[in-house]
Amino acid sequence: MTTTPLPAGPRGAGSGPGAGQSGPAVDVRGLRKRYGPKQAVDGIDLRVERGEIFAVLGPNGAGKTTTVEILEGFRRRDAGEVRVLGEDPQAAGRAWRSRLGVVLQDSRDQAELTVAELVRHFATFYPTPRDPDEVIDAVGLREKARTRTRQLSGGQRRRLDVALGIVGRPELLFLDEPTTGFDPQARRAFWALVRSLREDGTTILLTTHYLDEAAYLADRAAVVRSGQVVALDAPDRLGGAEARRPVVRWLDGGTRRSERTDSPTAVVAALAAQYPDGEVPGLEVTRPSLEDVYLELIGEPVASSDPAPAPHRPGAPAAARTPDDATVVVPEEARP
Repeated sequence: MTTTPLPAGPRGAGSGPGAGQSGPAVDVRGLRKRYGPKQAVDGIDLRVERGEIFAVLGPNGAGKTTTVEILEGFRRRDAGEVRVLGEDPQAAGRAWRSRLGVVLQDSRDQAELTVAELVRHFATFYPTPRDPDEVIDAVGLREKARTRTRQLSGGQRRRLDVALGIVGRPELLFLDEPTTGFDPQARRAFWALVRSLREDGTTILLTTHYLDEAAYLADRAAVVRSGQVVALDAPDRLGGAEARRPVVRWLDGGTRRSERTDSPTAVVAALAAQYPDGEVPGLEVTRPSLEDVYLELIGEPVASSDPAPAPHRPGAPAAARTPDDATVVVPEEARP
């Protein structure tokens, strides 16, 4: 995938609709939405600052898609206050919508039009669009510009979806699973494009299942579970300091033990002293990754009754205590 950086445009230079406005790009308080007996969104609070890349993470069925659709004005809320670019999406009109860009998870438009024709067509919907040829170059579709959209591969179609979302030079861009179907090289090129959009002044709200994508792109991320935000911070701080502490794991009589600690070297030394040869069975020392923290946040912790070892005496049982961490069970809907 060969891409060309987008040139800075008038909106990034501080003009265009909404330029100079103060306040957050997105402000959500107490958002609720129910489908029959299911409470899909249960009191979500979010604030996305202008010029920020904000990621929304969560398993299928967590409520993130419903939340984003409400922000985009595609779905009505049951309760709560929502302001997007200073307006209520339920009451906003065409001028407000022209300030948004939306890249849906799956879309099909005008299958008989070529890539160039469709991008140029979409450009006519906006007051200050980007140059369609520059957009086509930016998403790496120059060689497919004269190809009918129905003939594109899945990954090429996703690139076209991105082109349609950014051609209007949006102040706020919604990206729903934007790199689904991309190969690693295409994903990296897309990430560079997203960063260039942010540098041009675009606020970006991203939903993704790729944690490396969120870690690389997002200034902040929210983890949604069961319709609620369970964590919100920079990706490298999600879950708080406790979730980021190193974990020492070992085997004690065939039973897996683990302990979170700020001093893994001291813990390992104490364990080694319990064994005549200094070899601790099954010893592992790891620092939780973003994936580890995420799985713990969306999972259902199960209290463990595993005893941790006391100073070992040959033939004597280990003393029991409660471990510092718990086994995490990932719900079915969160599994790949």
